[in-house]
Amino acid sequence: MLRPIQETFRQVEFPDLVLGLSTPDDAAVWRLDDSMALVLTTDFFTPVVDDAYQYGAIAAANALSDLYAMGATPFLALNIAAMPADLEAEIVQEILRGGAEKVRQAGGVVAGGHTIQDKEPKYGLVAAGMVTLASLMSKAGARPGDALVLTKPLGTGVTTTALKRGLARPEDVSEAVEWMQALNREASQVALRYAVHGATDVTGYGLLGHAHEMARTSGVGLELHAPDIPLLSGALGYSQAGIFPGGTLDNHTYFGPAVEFEADLPLPWQMLLFDAQTSGGLLLSVPPDSLPALLASLQTAGTGGWQIGWVTPGSGIRVLRAPVRPA
Repeated sequence: MLRPIQETFRQVEFPDLVLGLSTPDDAAVWRLDDSMALVLTTDFFTPVVDDAYQYGAIAAANALSDLYAMGATPFLALNIAAMPADLEAEIVQEILRGGAEKVRQAGGVVAGGHTIQDKEPKYGLVAAGMVTLASLMSKAGARPGDALVLTKPLGTGVTTTALKRGLARPEDVSEAVEWMQALNREASQVALRYAVHGATDVTGYGLLGHAHEMARTSGVGLELHAPDIPLLSGALGYSQAGIFPGGTLDNHTYFGPAVEFEADLPLPWQMLLFDAQTSGGLLLSVPPDSLPALLASLQTAGTGGWQIGWVTPGSGIRVLRAPVRPA
């Protein structure tokens, strides 16, 4: 796991570095003046789908998600690409086109990048955004009594792994691709409108990994309710068949000891909460008075929004078998 390794680095103090290695937030934040900050992130990975254009678009949406989790508006990106020397030029062009058009959809521009040769394709972005310091969202703001809201269903890890093994149904792949290509822009804008207390995106560490970081950084506990956590249509079946990416198994090993599961919650359900996501949704810590209006606004904006639990005093994460009850 990269995060524990990062935590061994010597921390150097820079007055304008608002967020860096000292916190597990989704991007670095550099203060520009008394009101504005630059938000920087990078992400890249090997193909998760067969279609080159879709792969490029998903990789770009995934990288931009870190900016949206911080409340930032993307404006600039650079390509990061590692491609086999014998890969057809048309395929590389489609990957880059998918990324560029996704950045353009976000209101930004791809202004260059760097490419090397490698045995397996890898693609992603360095992405930059702007945010007012007053609007900056982070993992550290969750407060007891807040509602937890997730904006995309889980299961992209098991679904794309099933695809790689030739075991996925086409309709499940199409559903996963649609969600992975979707920007978190609207969810971020709604979160800013209702001044959420904390936010993170759900990607490689899975729901429970990123939730653990939010809980630890905020000094709170989290209570998740399994029946209310949305899943992709085929996800539970693939989990029951033991079709997991390596990252999901790593997440279970590393974050599992910090999670208490209520008795009789089936193991396939537990594993989906560790599932390593690609371009997942935002996990939001929402003031309870704002919850109904925020959920309605997410629906109006055409994105997902599910209350999946509560922020509690204390520490750690509990996963319950009962649905969420009103506060």
